[in-house]
Amino acid sequence: MIRTILGAAVGLTLGVSAAMAQSFPDRAINLMVASPAGGSTDVGARIVTSIAEKLIGQPIVVVNKAGAGGQVGWTDLVRQKPDGYNVGFVILPGTNTTYLDPQRQALYTNESFTPIINHVLDPGVIWVAASSPFKTLKDVLDAAKAKPGELKASTTGILSDDHLAILMVEEAVPDIKFRLVHLLGSAAQMKETLGGNIDVSFDNVGSIVKQAQAGQVRVLAVLDTERSKFLPDVPTFKELGYNEVVSSSTRGIAGPKGMKPDVVAKLADTFEKAMKDPEHQKKMDEVGLAVKIMKGADYQKYFDDLHAKSKKYVEWAKNRQQK
Repeated sequence: MIRTILGAAVGLTLGVSAAMAQSFPDRAINLMVASPAGGSTDVGARIVTSIAEKLIGQPIVVVNKAGAGGQVGWTDLVRQKPDGYNVGFVILPGTNTTYLDPQRQALYTNESFTPIINHVLDPGVIWVAASSPFKTLKDVLDAAKAKPGELKASTTGILSDDHLAILMVEEAVPDIKFRLVHLLGSAAQMKETLGGNIDVSFDNVGSIVKQAQAGQVRVLAVLDTERSKFLPDVPTFKELGYNEVVSSSTRGIAGPKGMKPDVVAKLADTFEKAMKDPEHQKKMDEVGLAVKIMKGADYQKYFDDLHAKSKKYVEWAKNRQQK
């Protein structure tokens, strides 16, 4: 009798859970973006949600919660109920570095999130102003080698993917060392570099592609395994004869830990269909953002692998600051 009652109770619980997942969503979904409106993550989020909400049958509201390099938004995200109604964009390795840096005292780790689906993989680039005397990557690296620590190389923020990319380049090319200049985002970086205050800058394709096409900047190398379709004439770091350096900013959707698998699957499938929609692809191409879909086990593995990779370079960056 007890076994029968327990079995019925378990069956009822599973039935209720399945019914809840099947009815999801029955109201609007909030999609948090941990950066200001108008940035590349925000632009991509609004493009994909405009299509996804039609597929899922409920509004998907983009909510910007900027501050502390994304930490404000990601802290808020992990505090939400894991019911699928509050999800958000994580930016890797930016999300990783906020909790890997002990000074940030982040209230989350990589295990605080439920990865749902990746949206964008924006490769790193090395670029200079069009007026720069540096015509090639070799020119830059030779100058960094000739005067270690003097050539000013800018990032879009401390422990950003651009910061880590500089450390990777210093590791890949013997005897070079840049003078790091950390700026507050791509707009500030563009202003300072075009103004002649920065020798070379590290950022991502999506941030500089329009200026490159307009002839304002010269892109010297792409930090990926293959050339960017938006900058087909720019070689990869490895093509230019150096050890391979791969750096990117990936933007994907995640929720707080503890989400039900059926709800995760429904969100992932909906956003995947939206990302594969020709209208979505056309609009993303127009803004220079490369779509890279990863979901399920593949996205979880990417999440975990990047955590391990970021940990190494964050420790290196902190040690360098202390010297």
